[in-house]
Amino acid sequence: MLIEQLINGITLGSIYAIVALGFTLVFGVLGIINMAHGEIFMVGAFIGVLTTSVLGWPLWLAFLASIVVTSLLGYLLEIFSLRPLRGKKGVSHLAPLISTIGVSIFLENLSHHMFGAGNKPFRTAFAEIRFEIGSITIYLVQITIFVISVILMVGLSVWLSKTKAGKALRATAENLETASILGVDTKKIITLTVIIASGMGGIAGILVGMAFNSVSPQMGLSMGLKGLAIIILGGMGNVKGAMVGGLILGLSETLLVAYGDSGYRDAIAFIMIILILLIRPQGIFGSKTAEGR
Repeated sequence: MLIEQLINGITLGSIYAIVALGFTLVFGVLGIINMAHGEIFMVGAFIGVLTTSVLGWPLWLAFLASIVVTSLLGYLLEIFSLRPLRGKKGVSHLAPLISTIGVSIFLENLSHHMFGAGNKPFRTAFAEIRFEIGSITIYLVQITIFVISVILMVGLSVWLSKTKAGKALRATAENLETASILGVDTKKIITLTVIIASGMGGIAGILVGMAFNSVSPQMGLSMGLKGLAIIILGGMGNVKGAMVGGLILGLSETLLVAYGDSGYRDAIAFIMIILILLIRPQGIFGSKTAEGR
């Protein structure tokens, strides 16, 4: 029983980590919390439902469609909601945050109108494949979710540290004006960052649908708030912190449901925020230097 709950917790935590990686990228470069990220994740989940259940496409094609659609949403978000506010005189530093909140409300209402308010089933034969090891049951989708999250984290870390585009992104995150003076096309880098973050949200959306066999227009808000909790827990703008924070939150929620009171499941994310802010404001992997910057 305990081992199965740990597996469930790692699976849930891996999904949280993928969502948090998107938050981390955008915050690291722009210094803002993209509150529309949860709803972009939700759209990715519904693209999975449409492509697999309605159109009958294979799962790999559903992933591709979700990445394309959510990446396009990220591009439109940056072009129409973030870019016009960036560097404009007299604009409050809270304006981009308010703008992304407006986009999130729009996407949620649009999903209500198009798909209805209730849960929609996400049925794939892949989600039913399982392995029996003694009394323990492990689903292939659980293994897949964990592997994908590790690949994304490692791939993102290598891309940021080894590639020219990744180094340009890090330079932009460090100081936008200095990076621009050194020849970095900061406008292009910012747009690329939001697109990559949104595409990762689309991947997470399909994984959630596969793991829980259903999606709903309300799922974006909850996941977005938990993603925010995770990047605070792990350290703002830290890729490794997003992964570790996601696993900690996923395991905590699962064990609380299994051995405690499930009514407090969602509250645990915000209890963690309060505790971390009191004990270590910069997060587990955050630095005081980064916090000051």
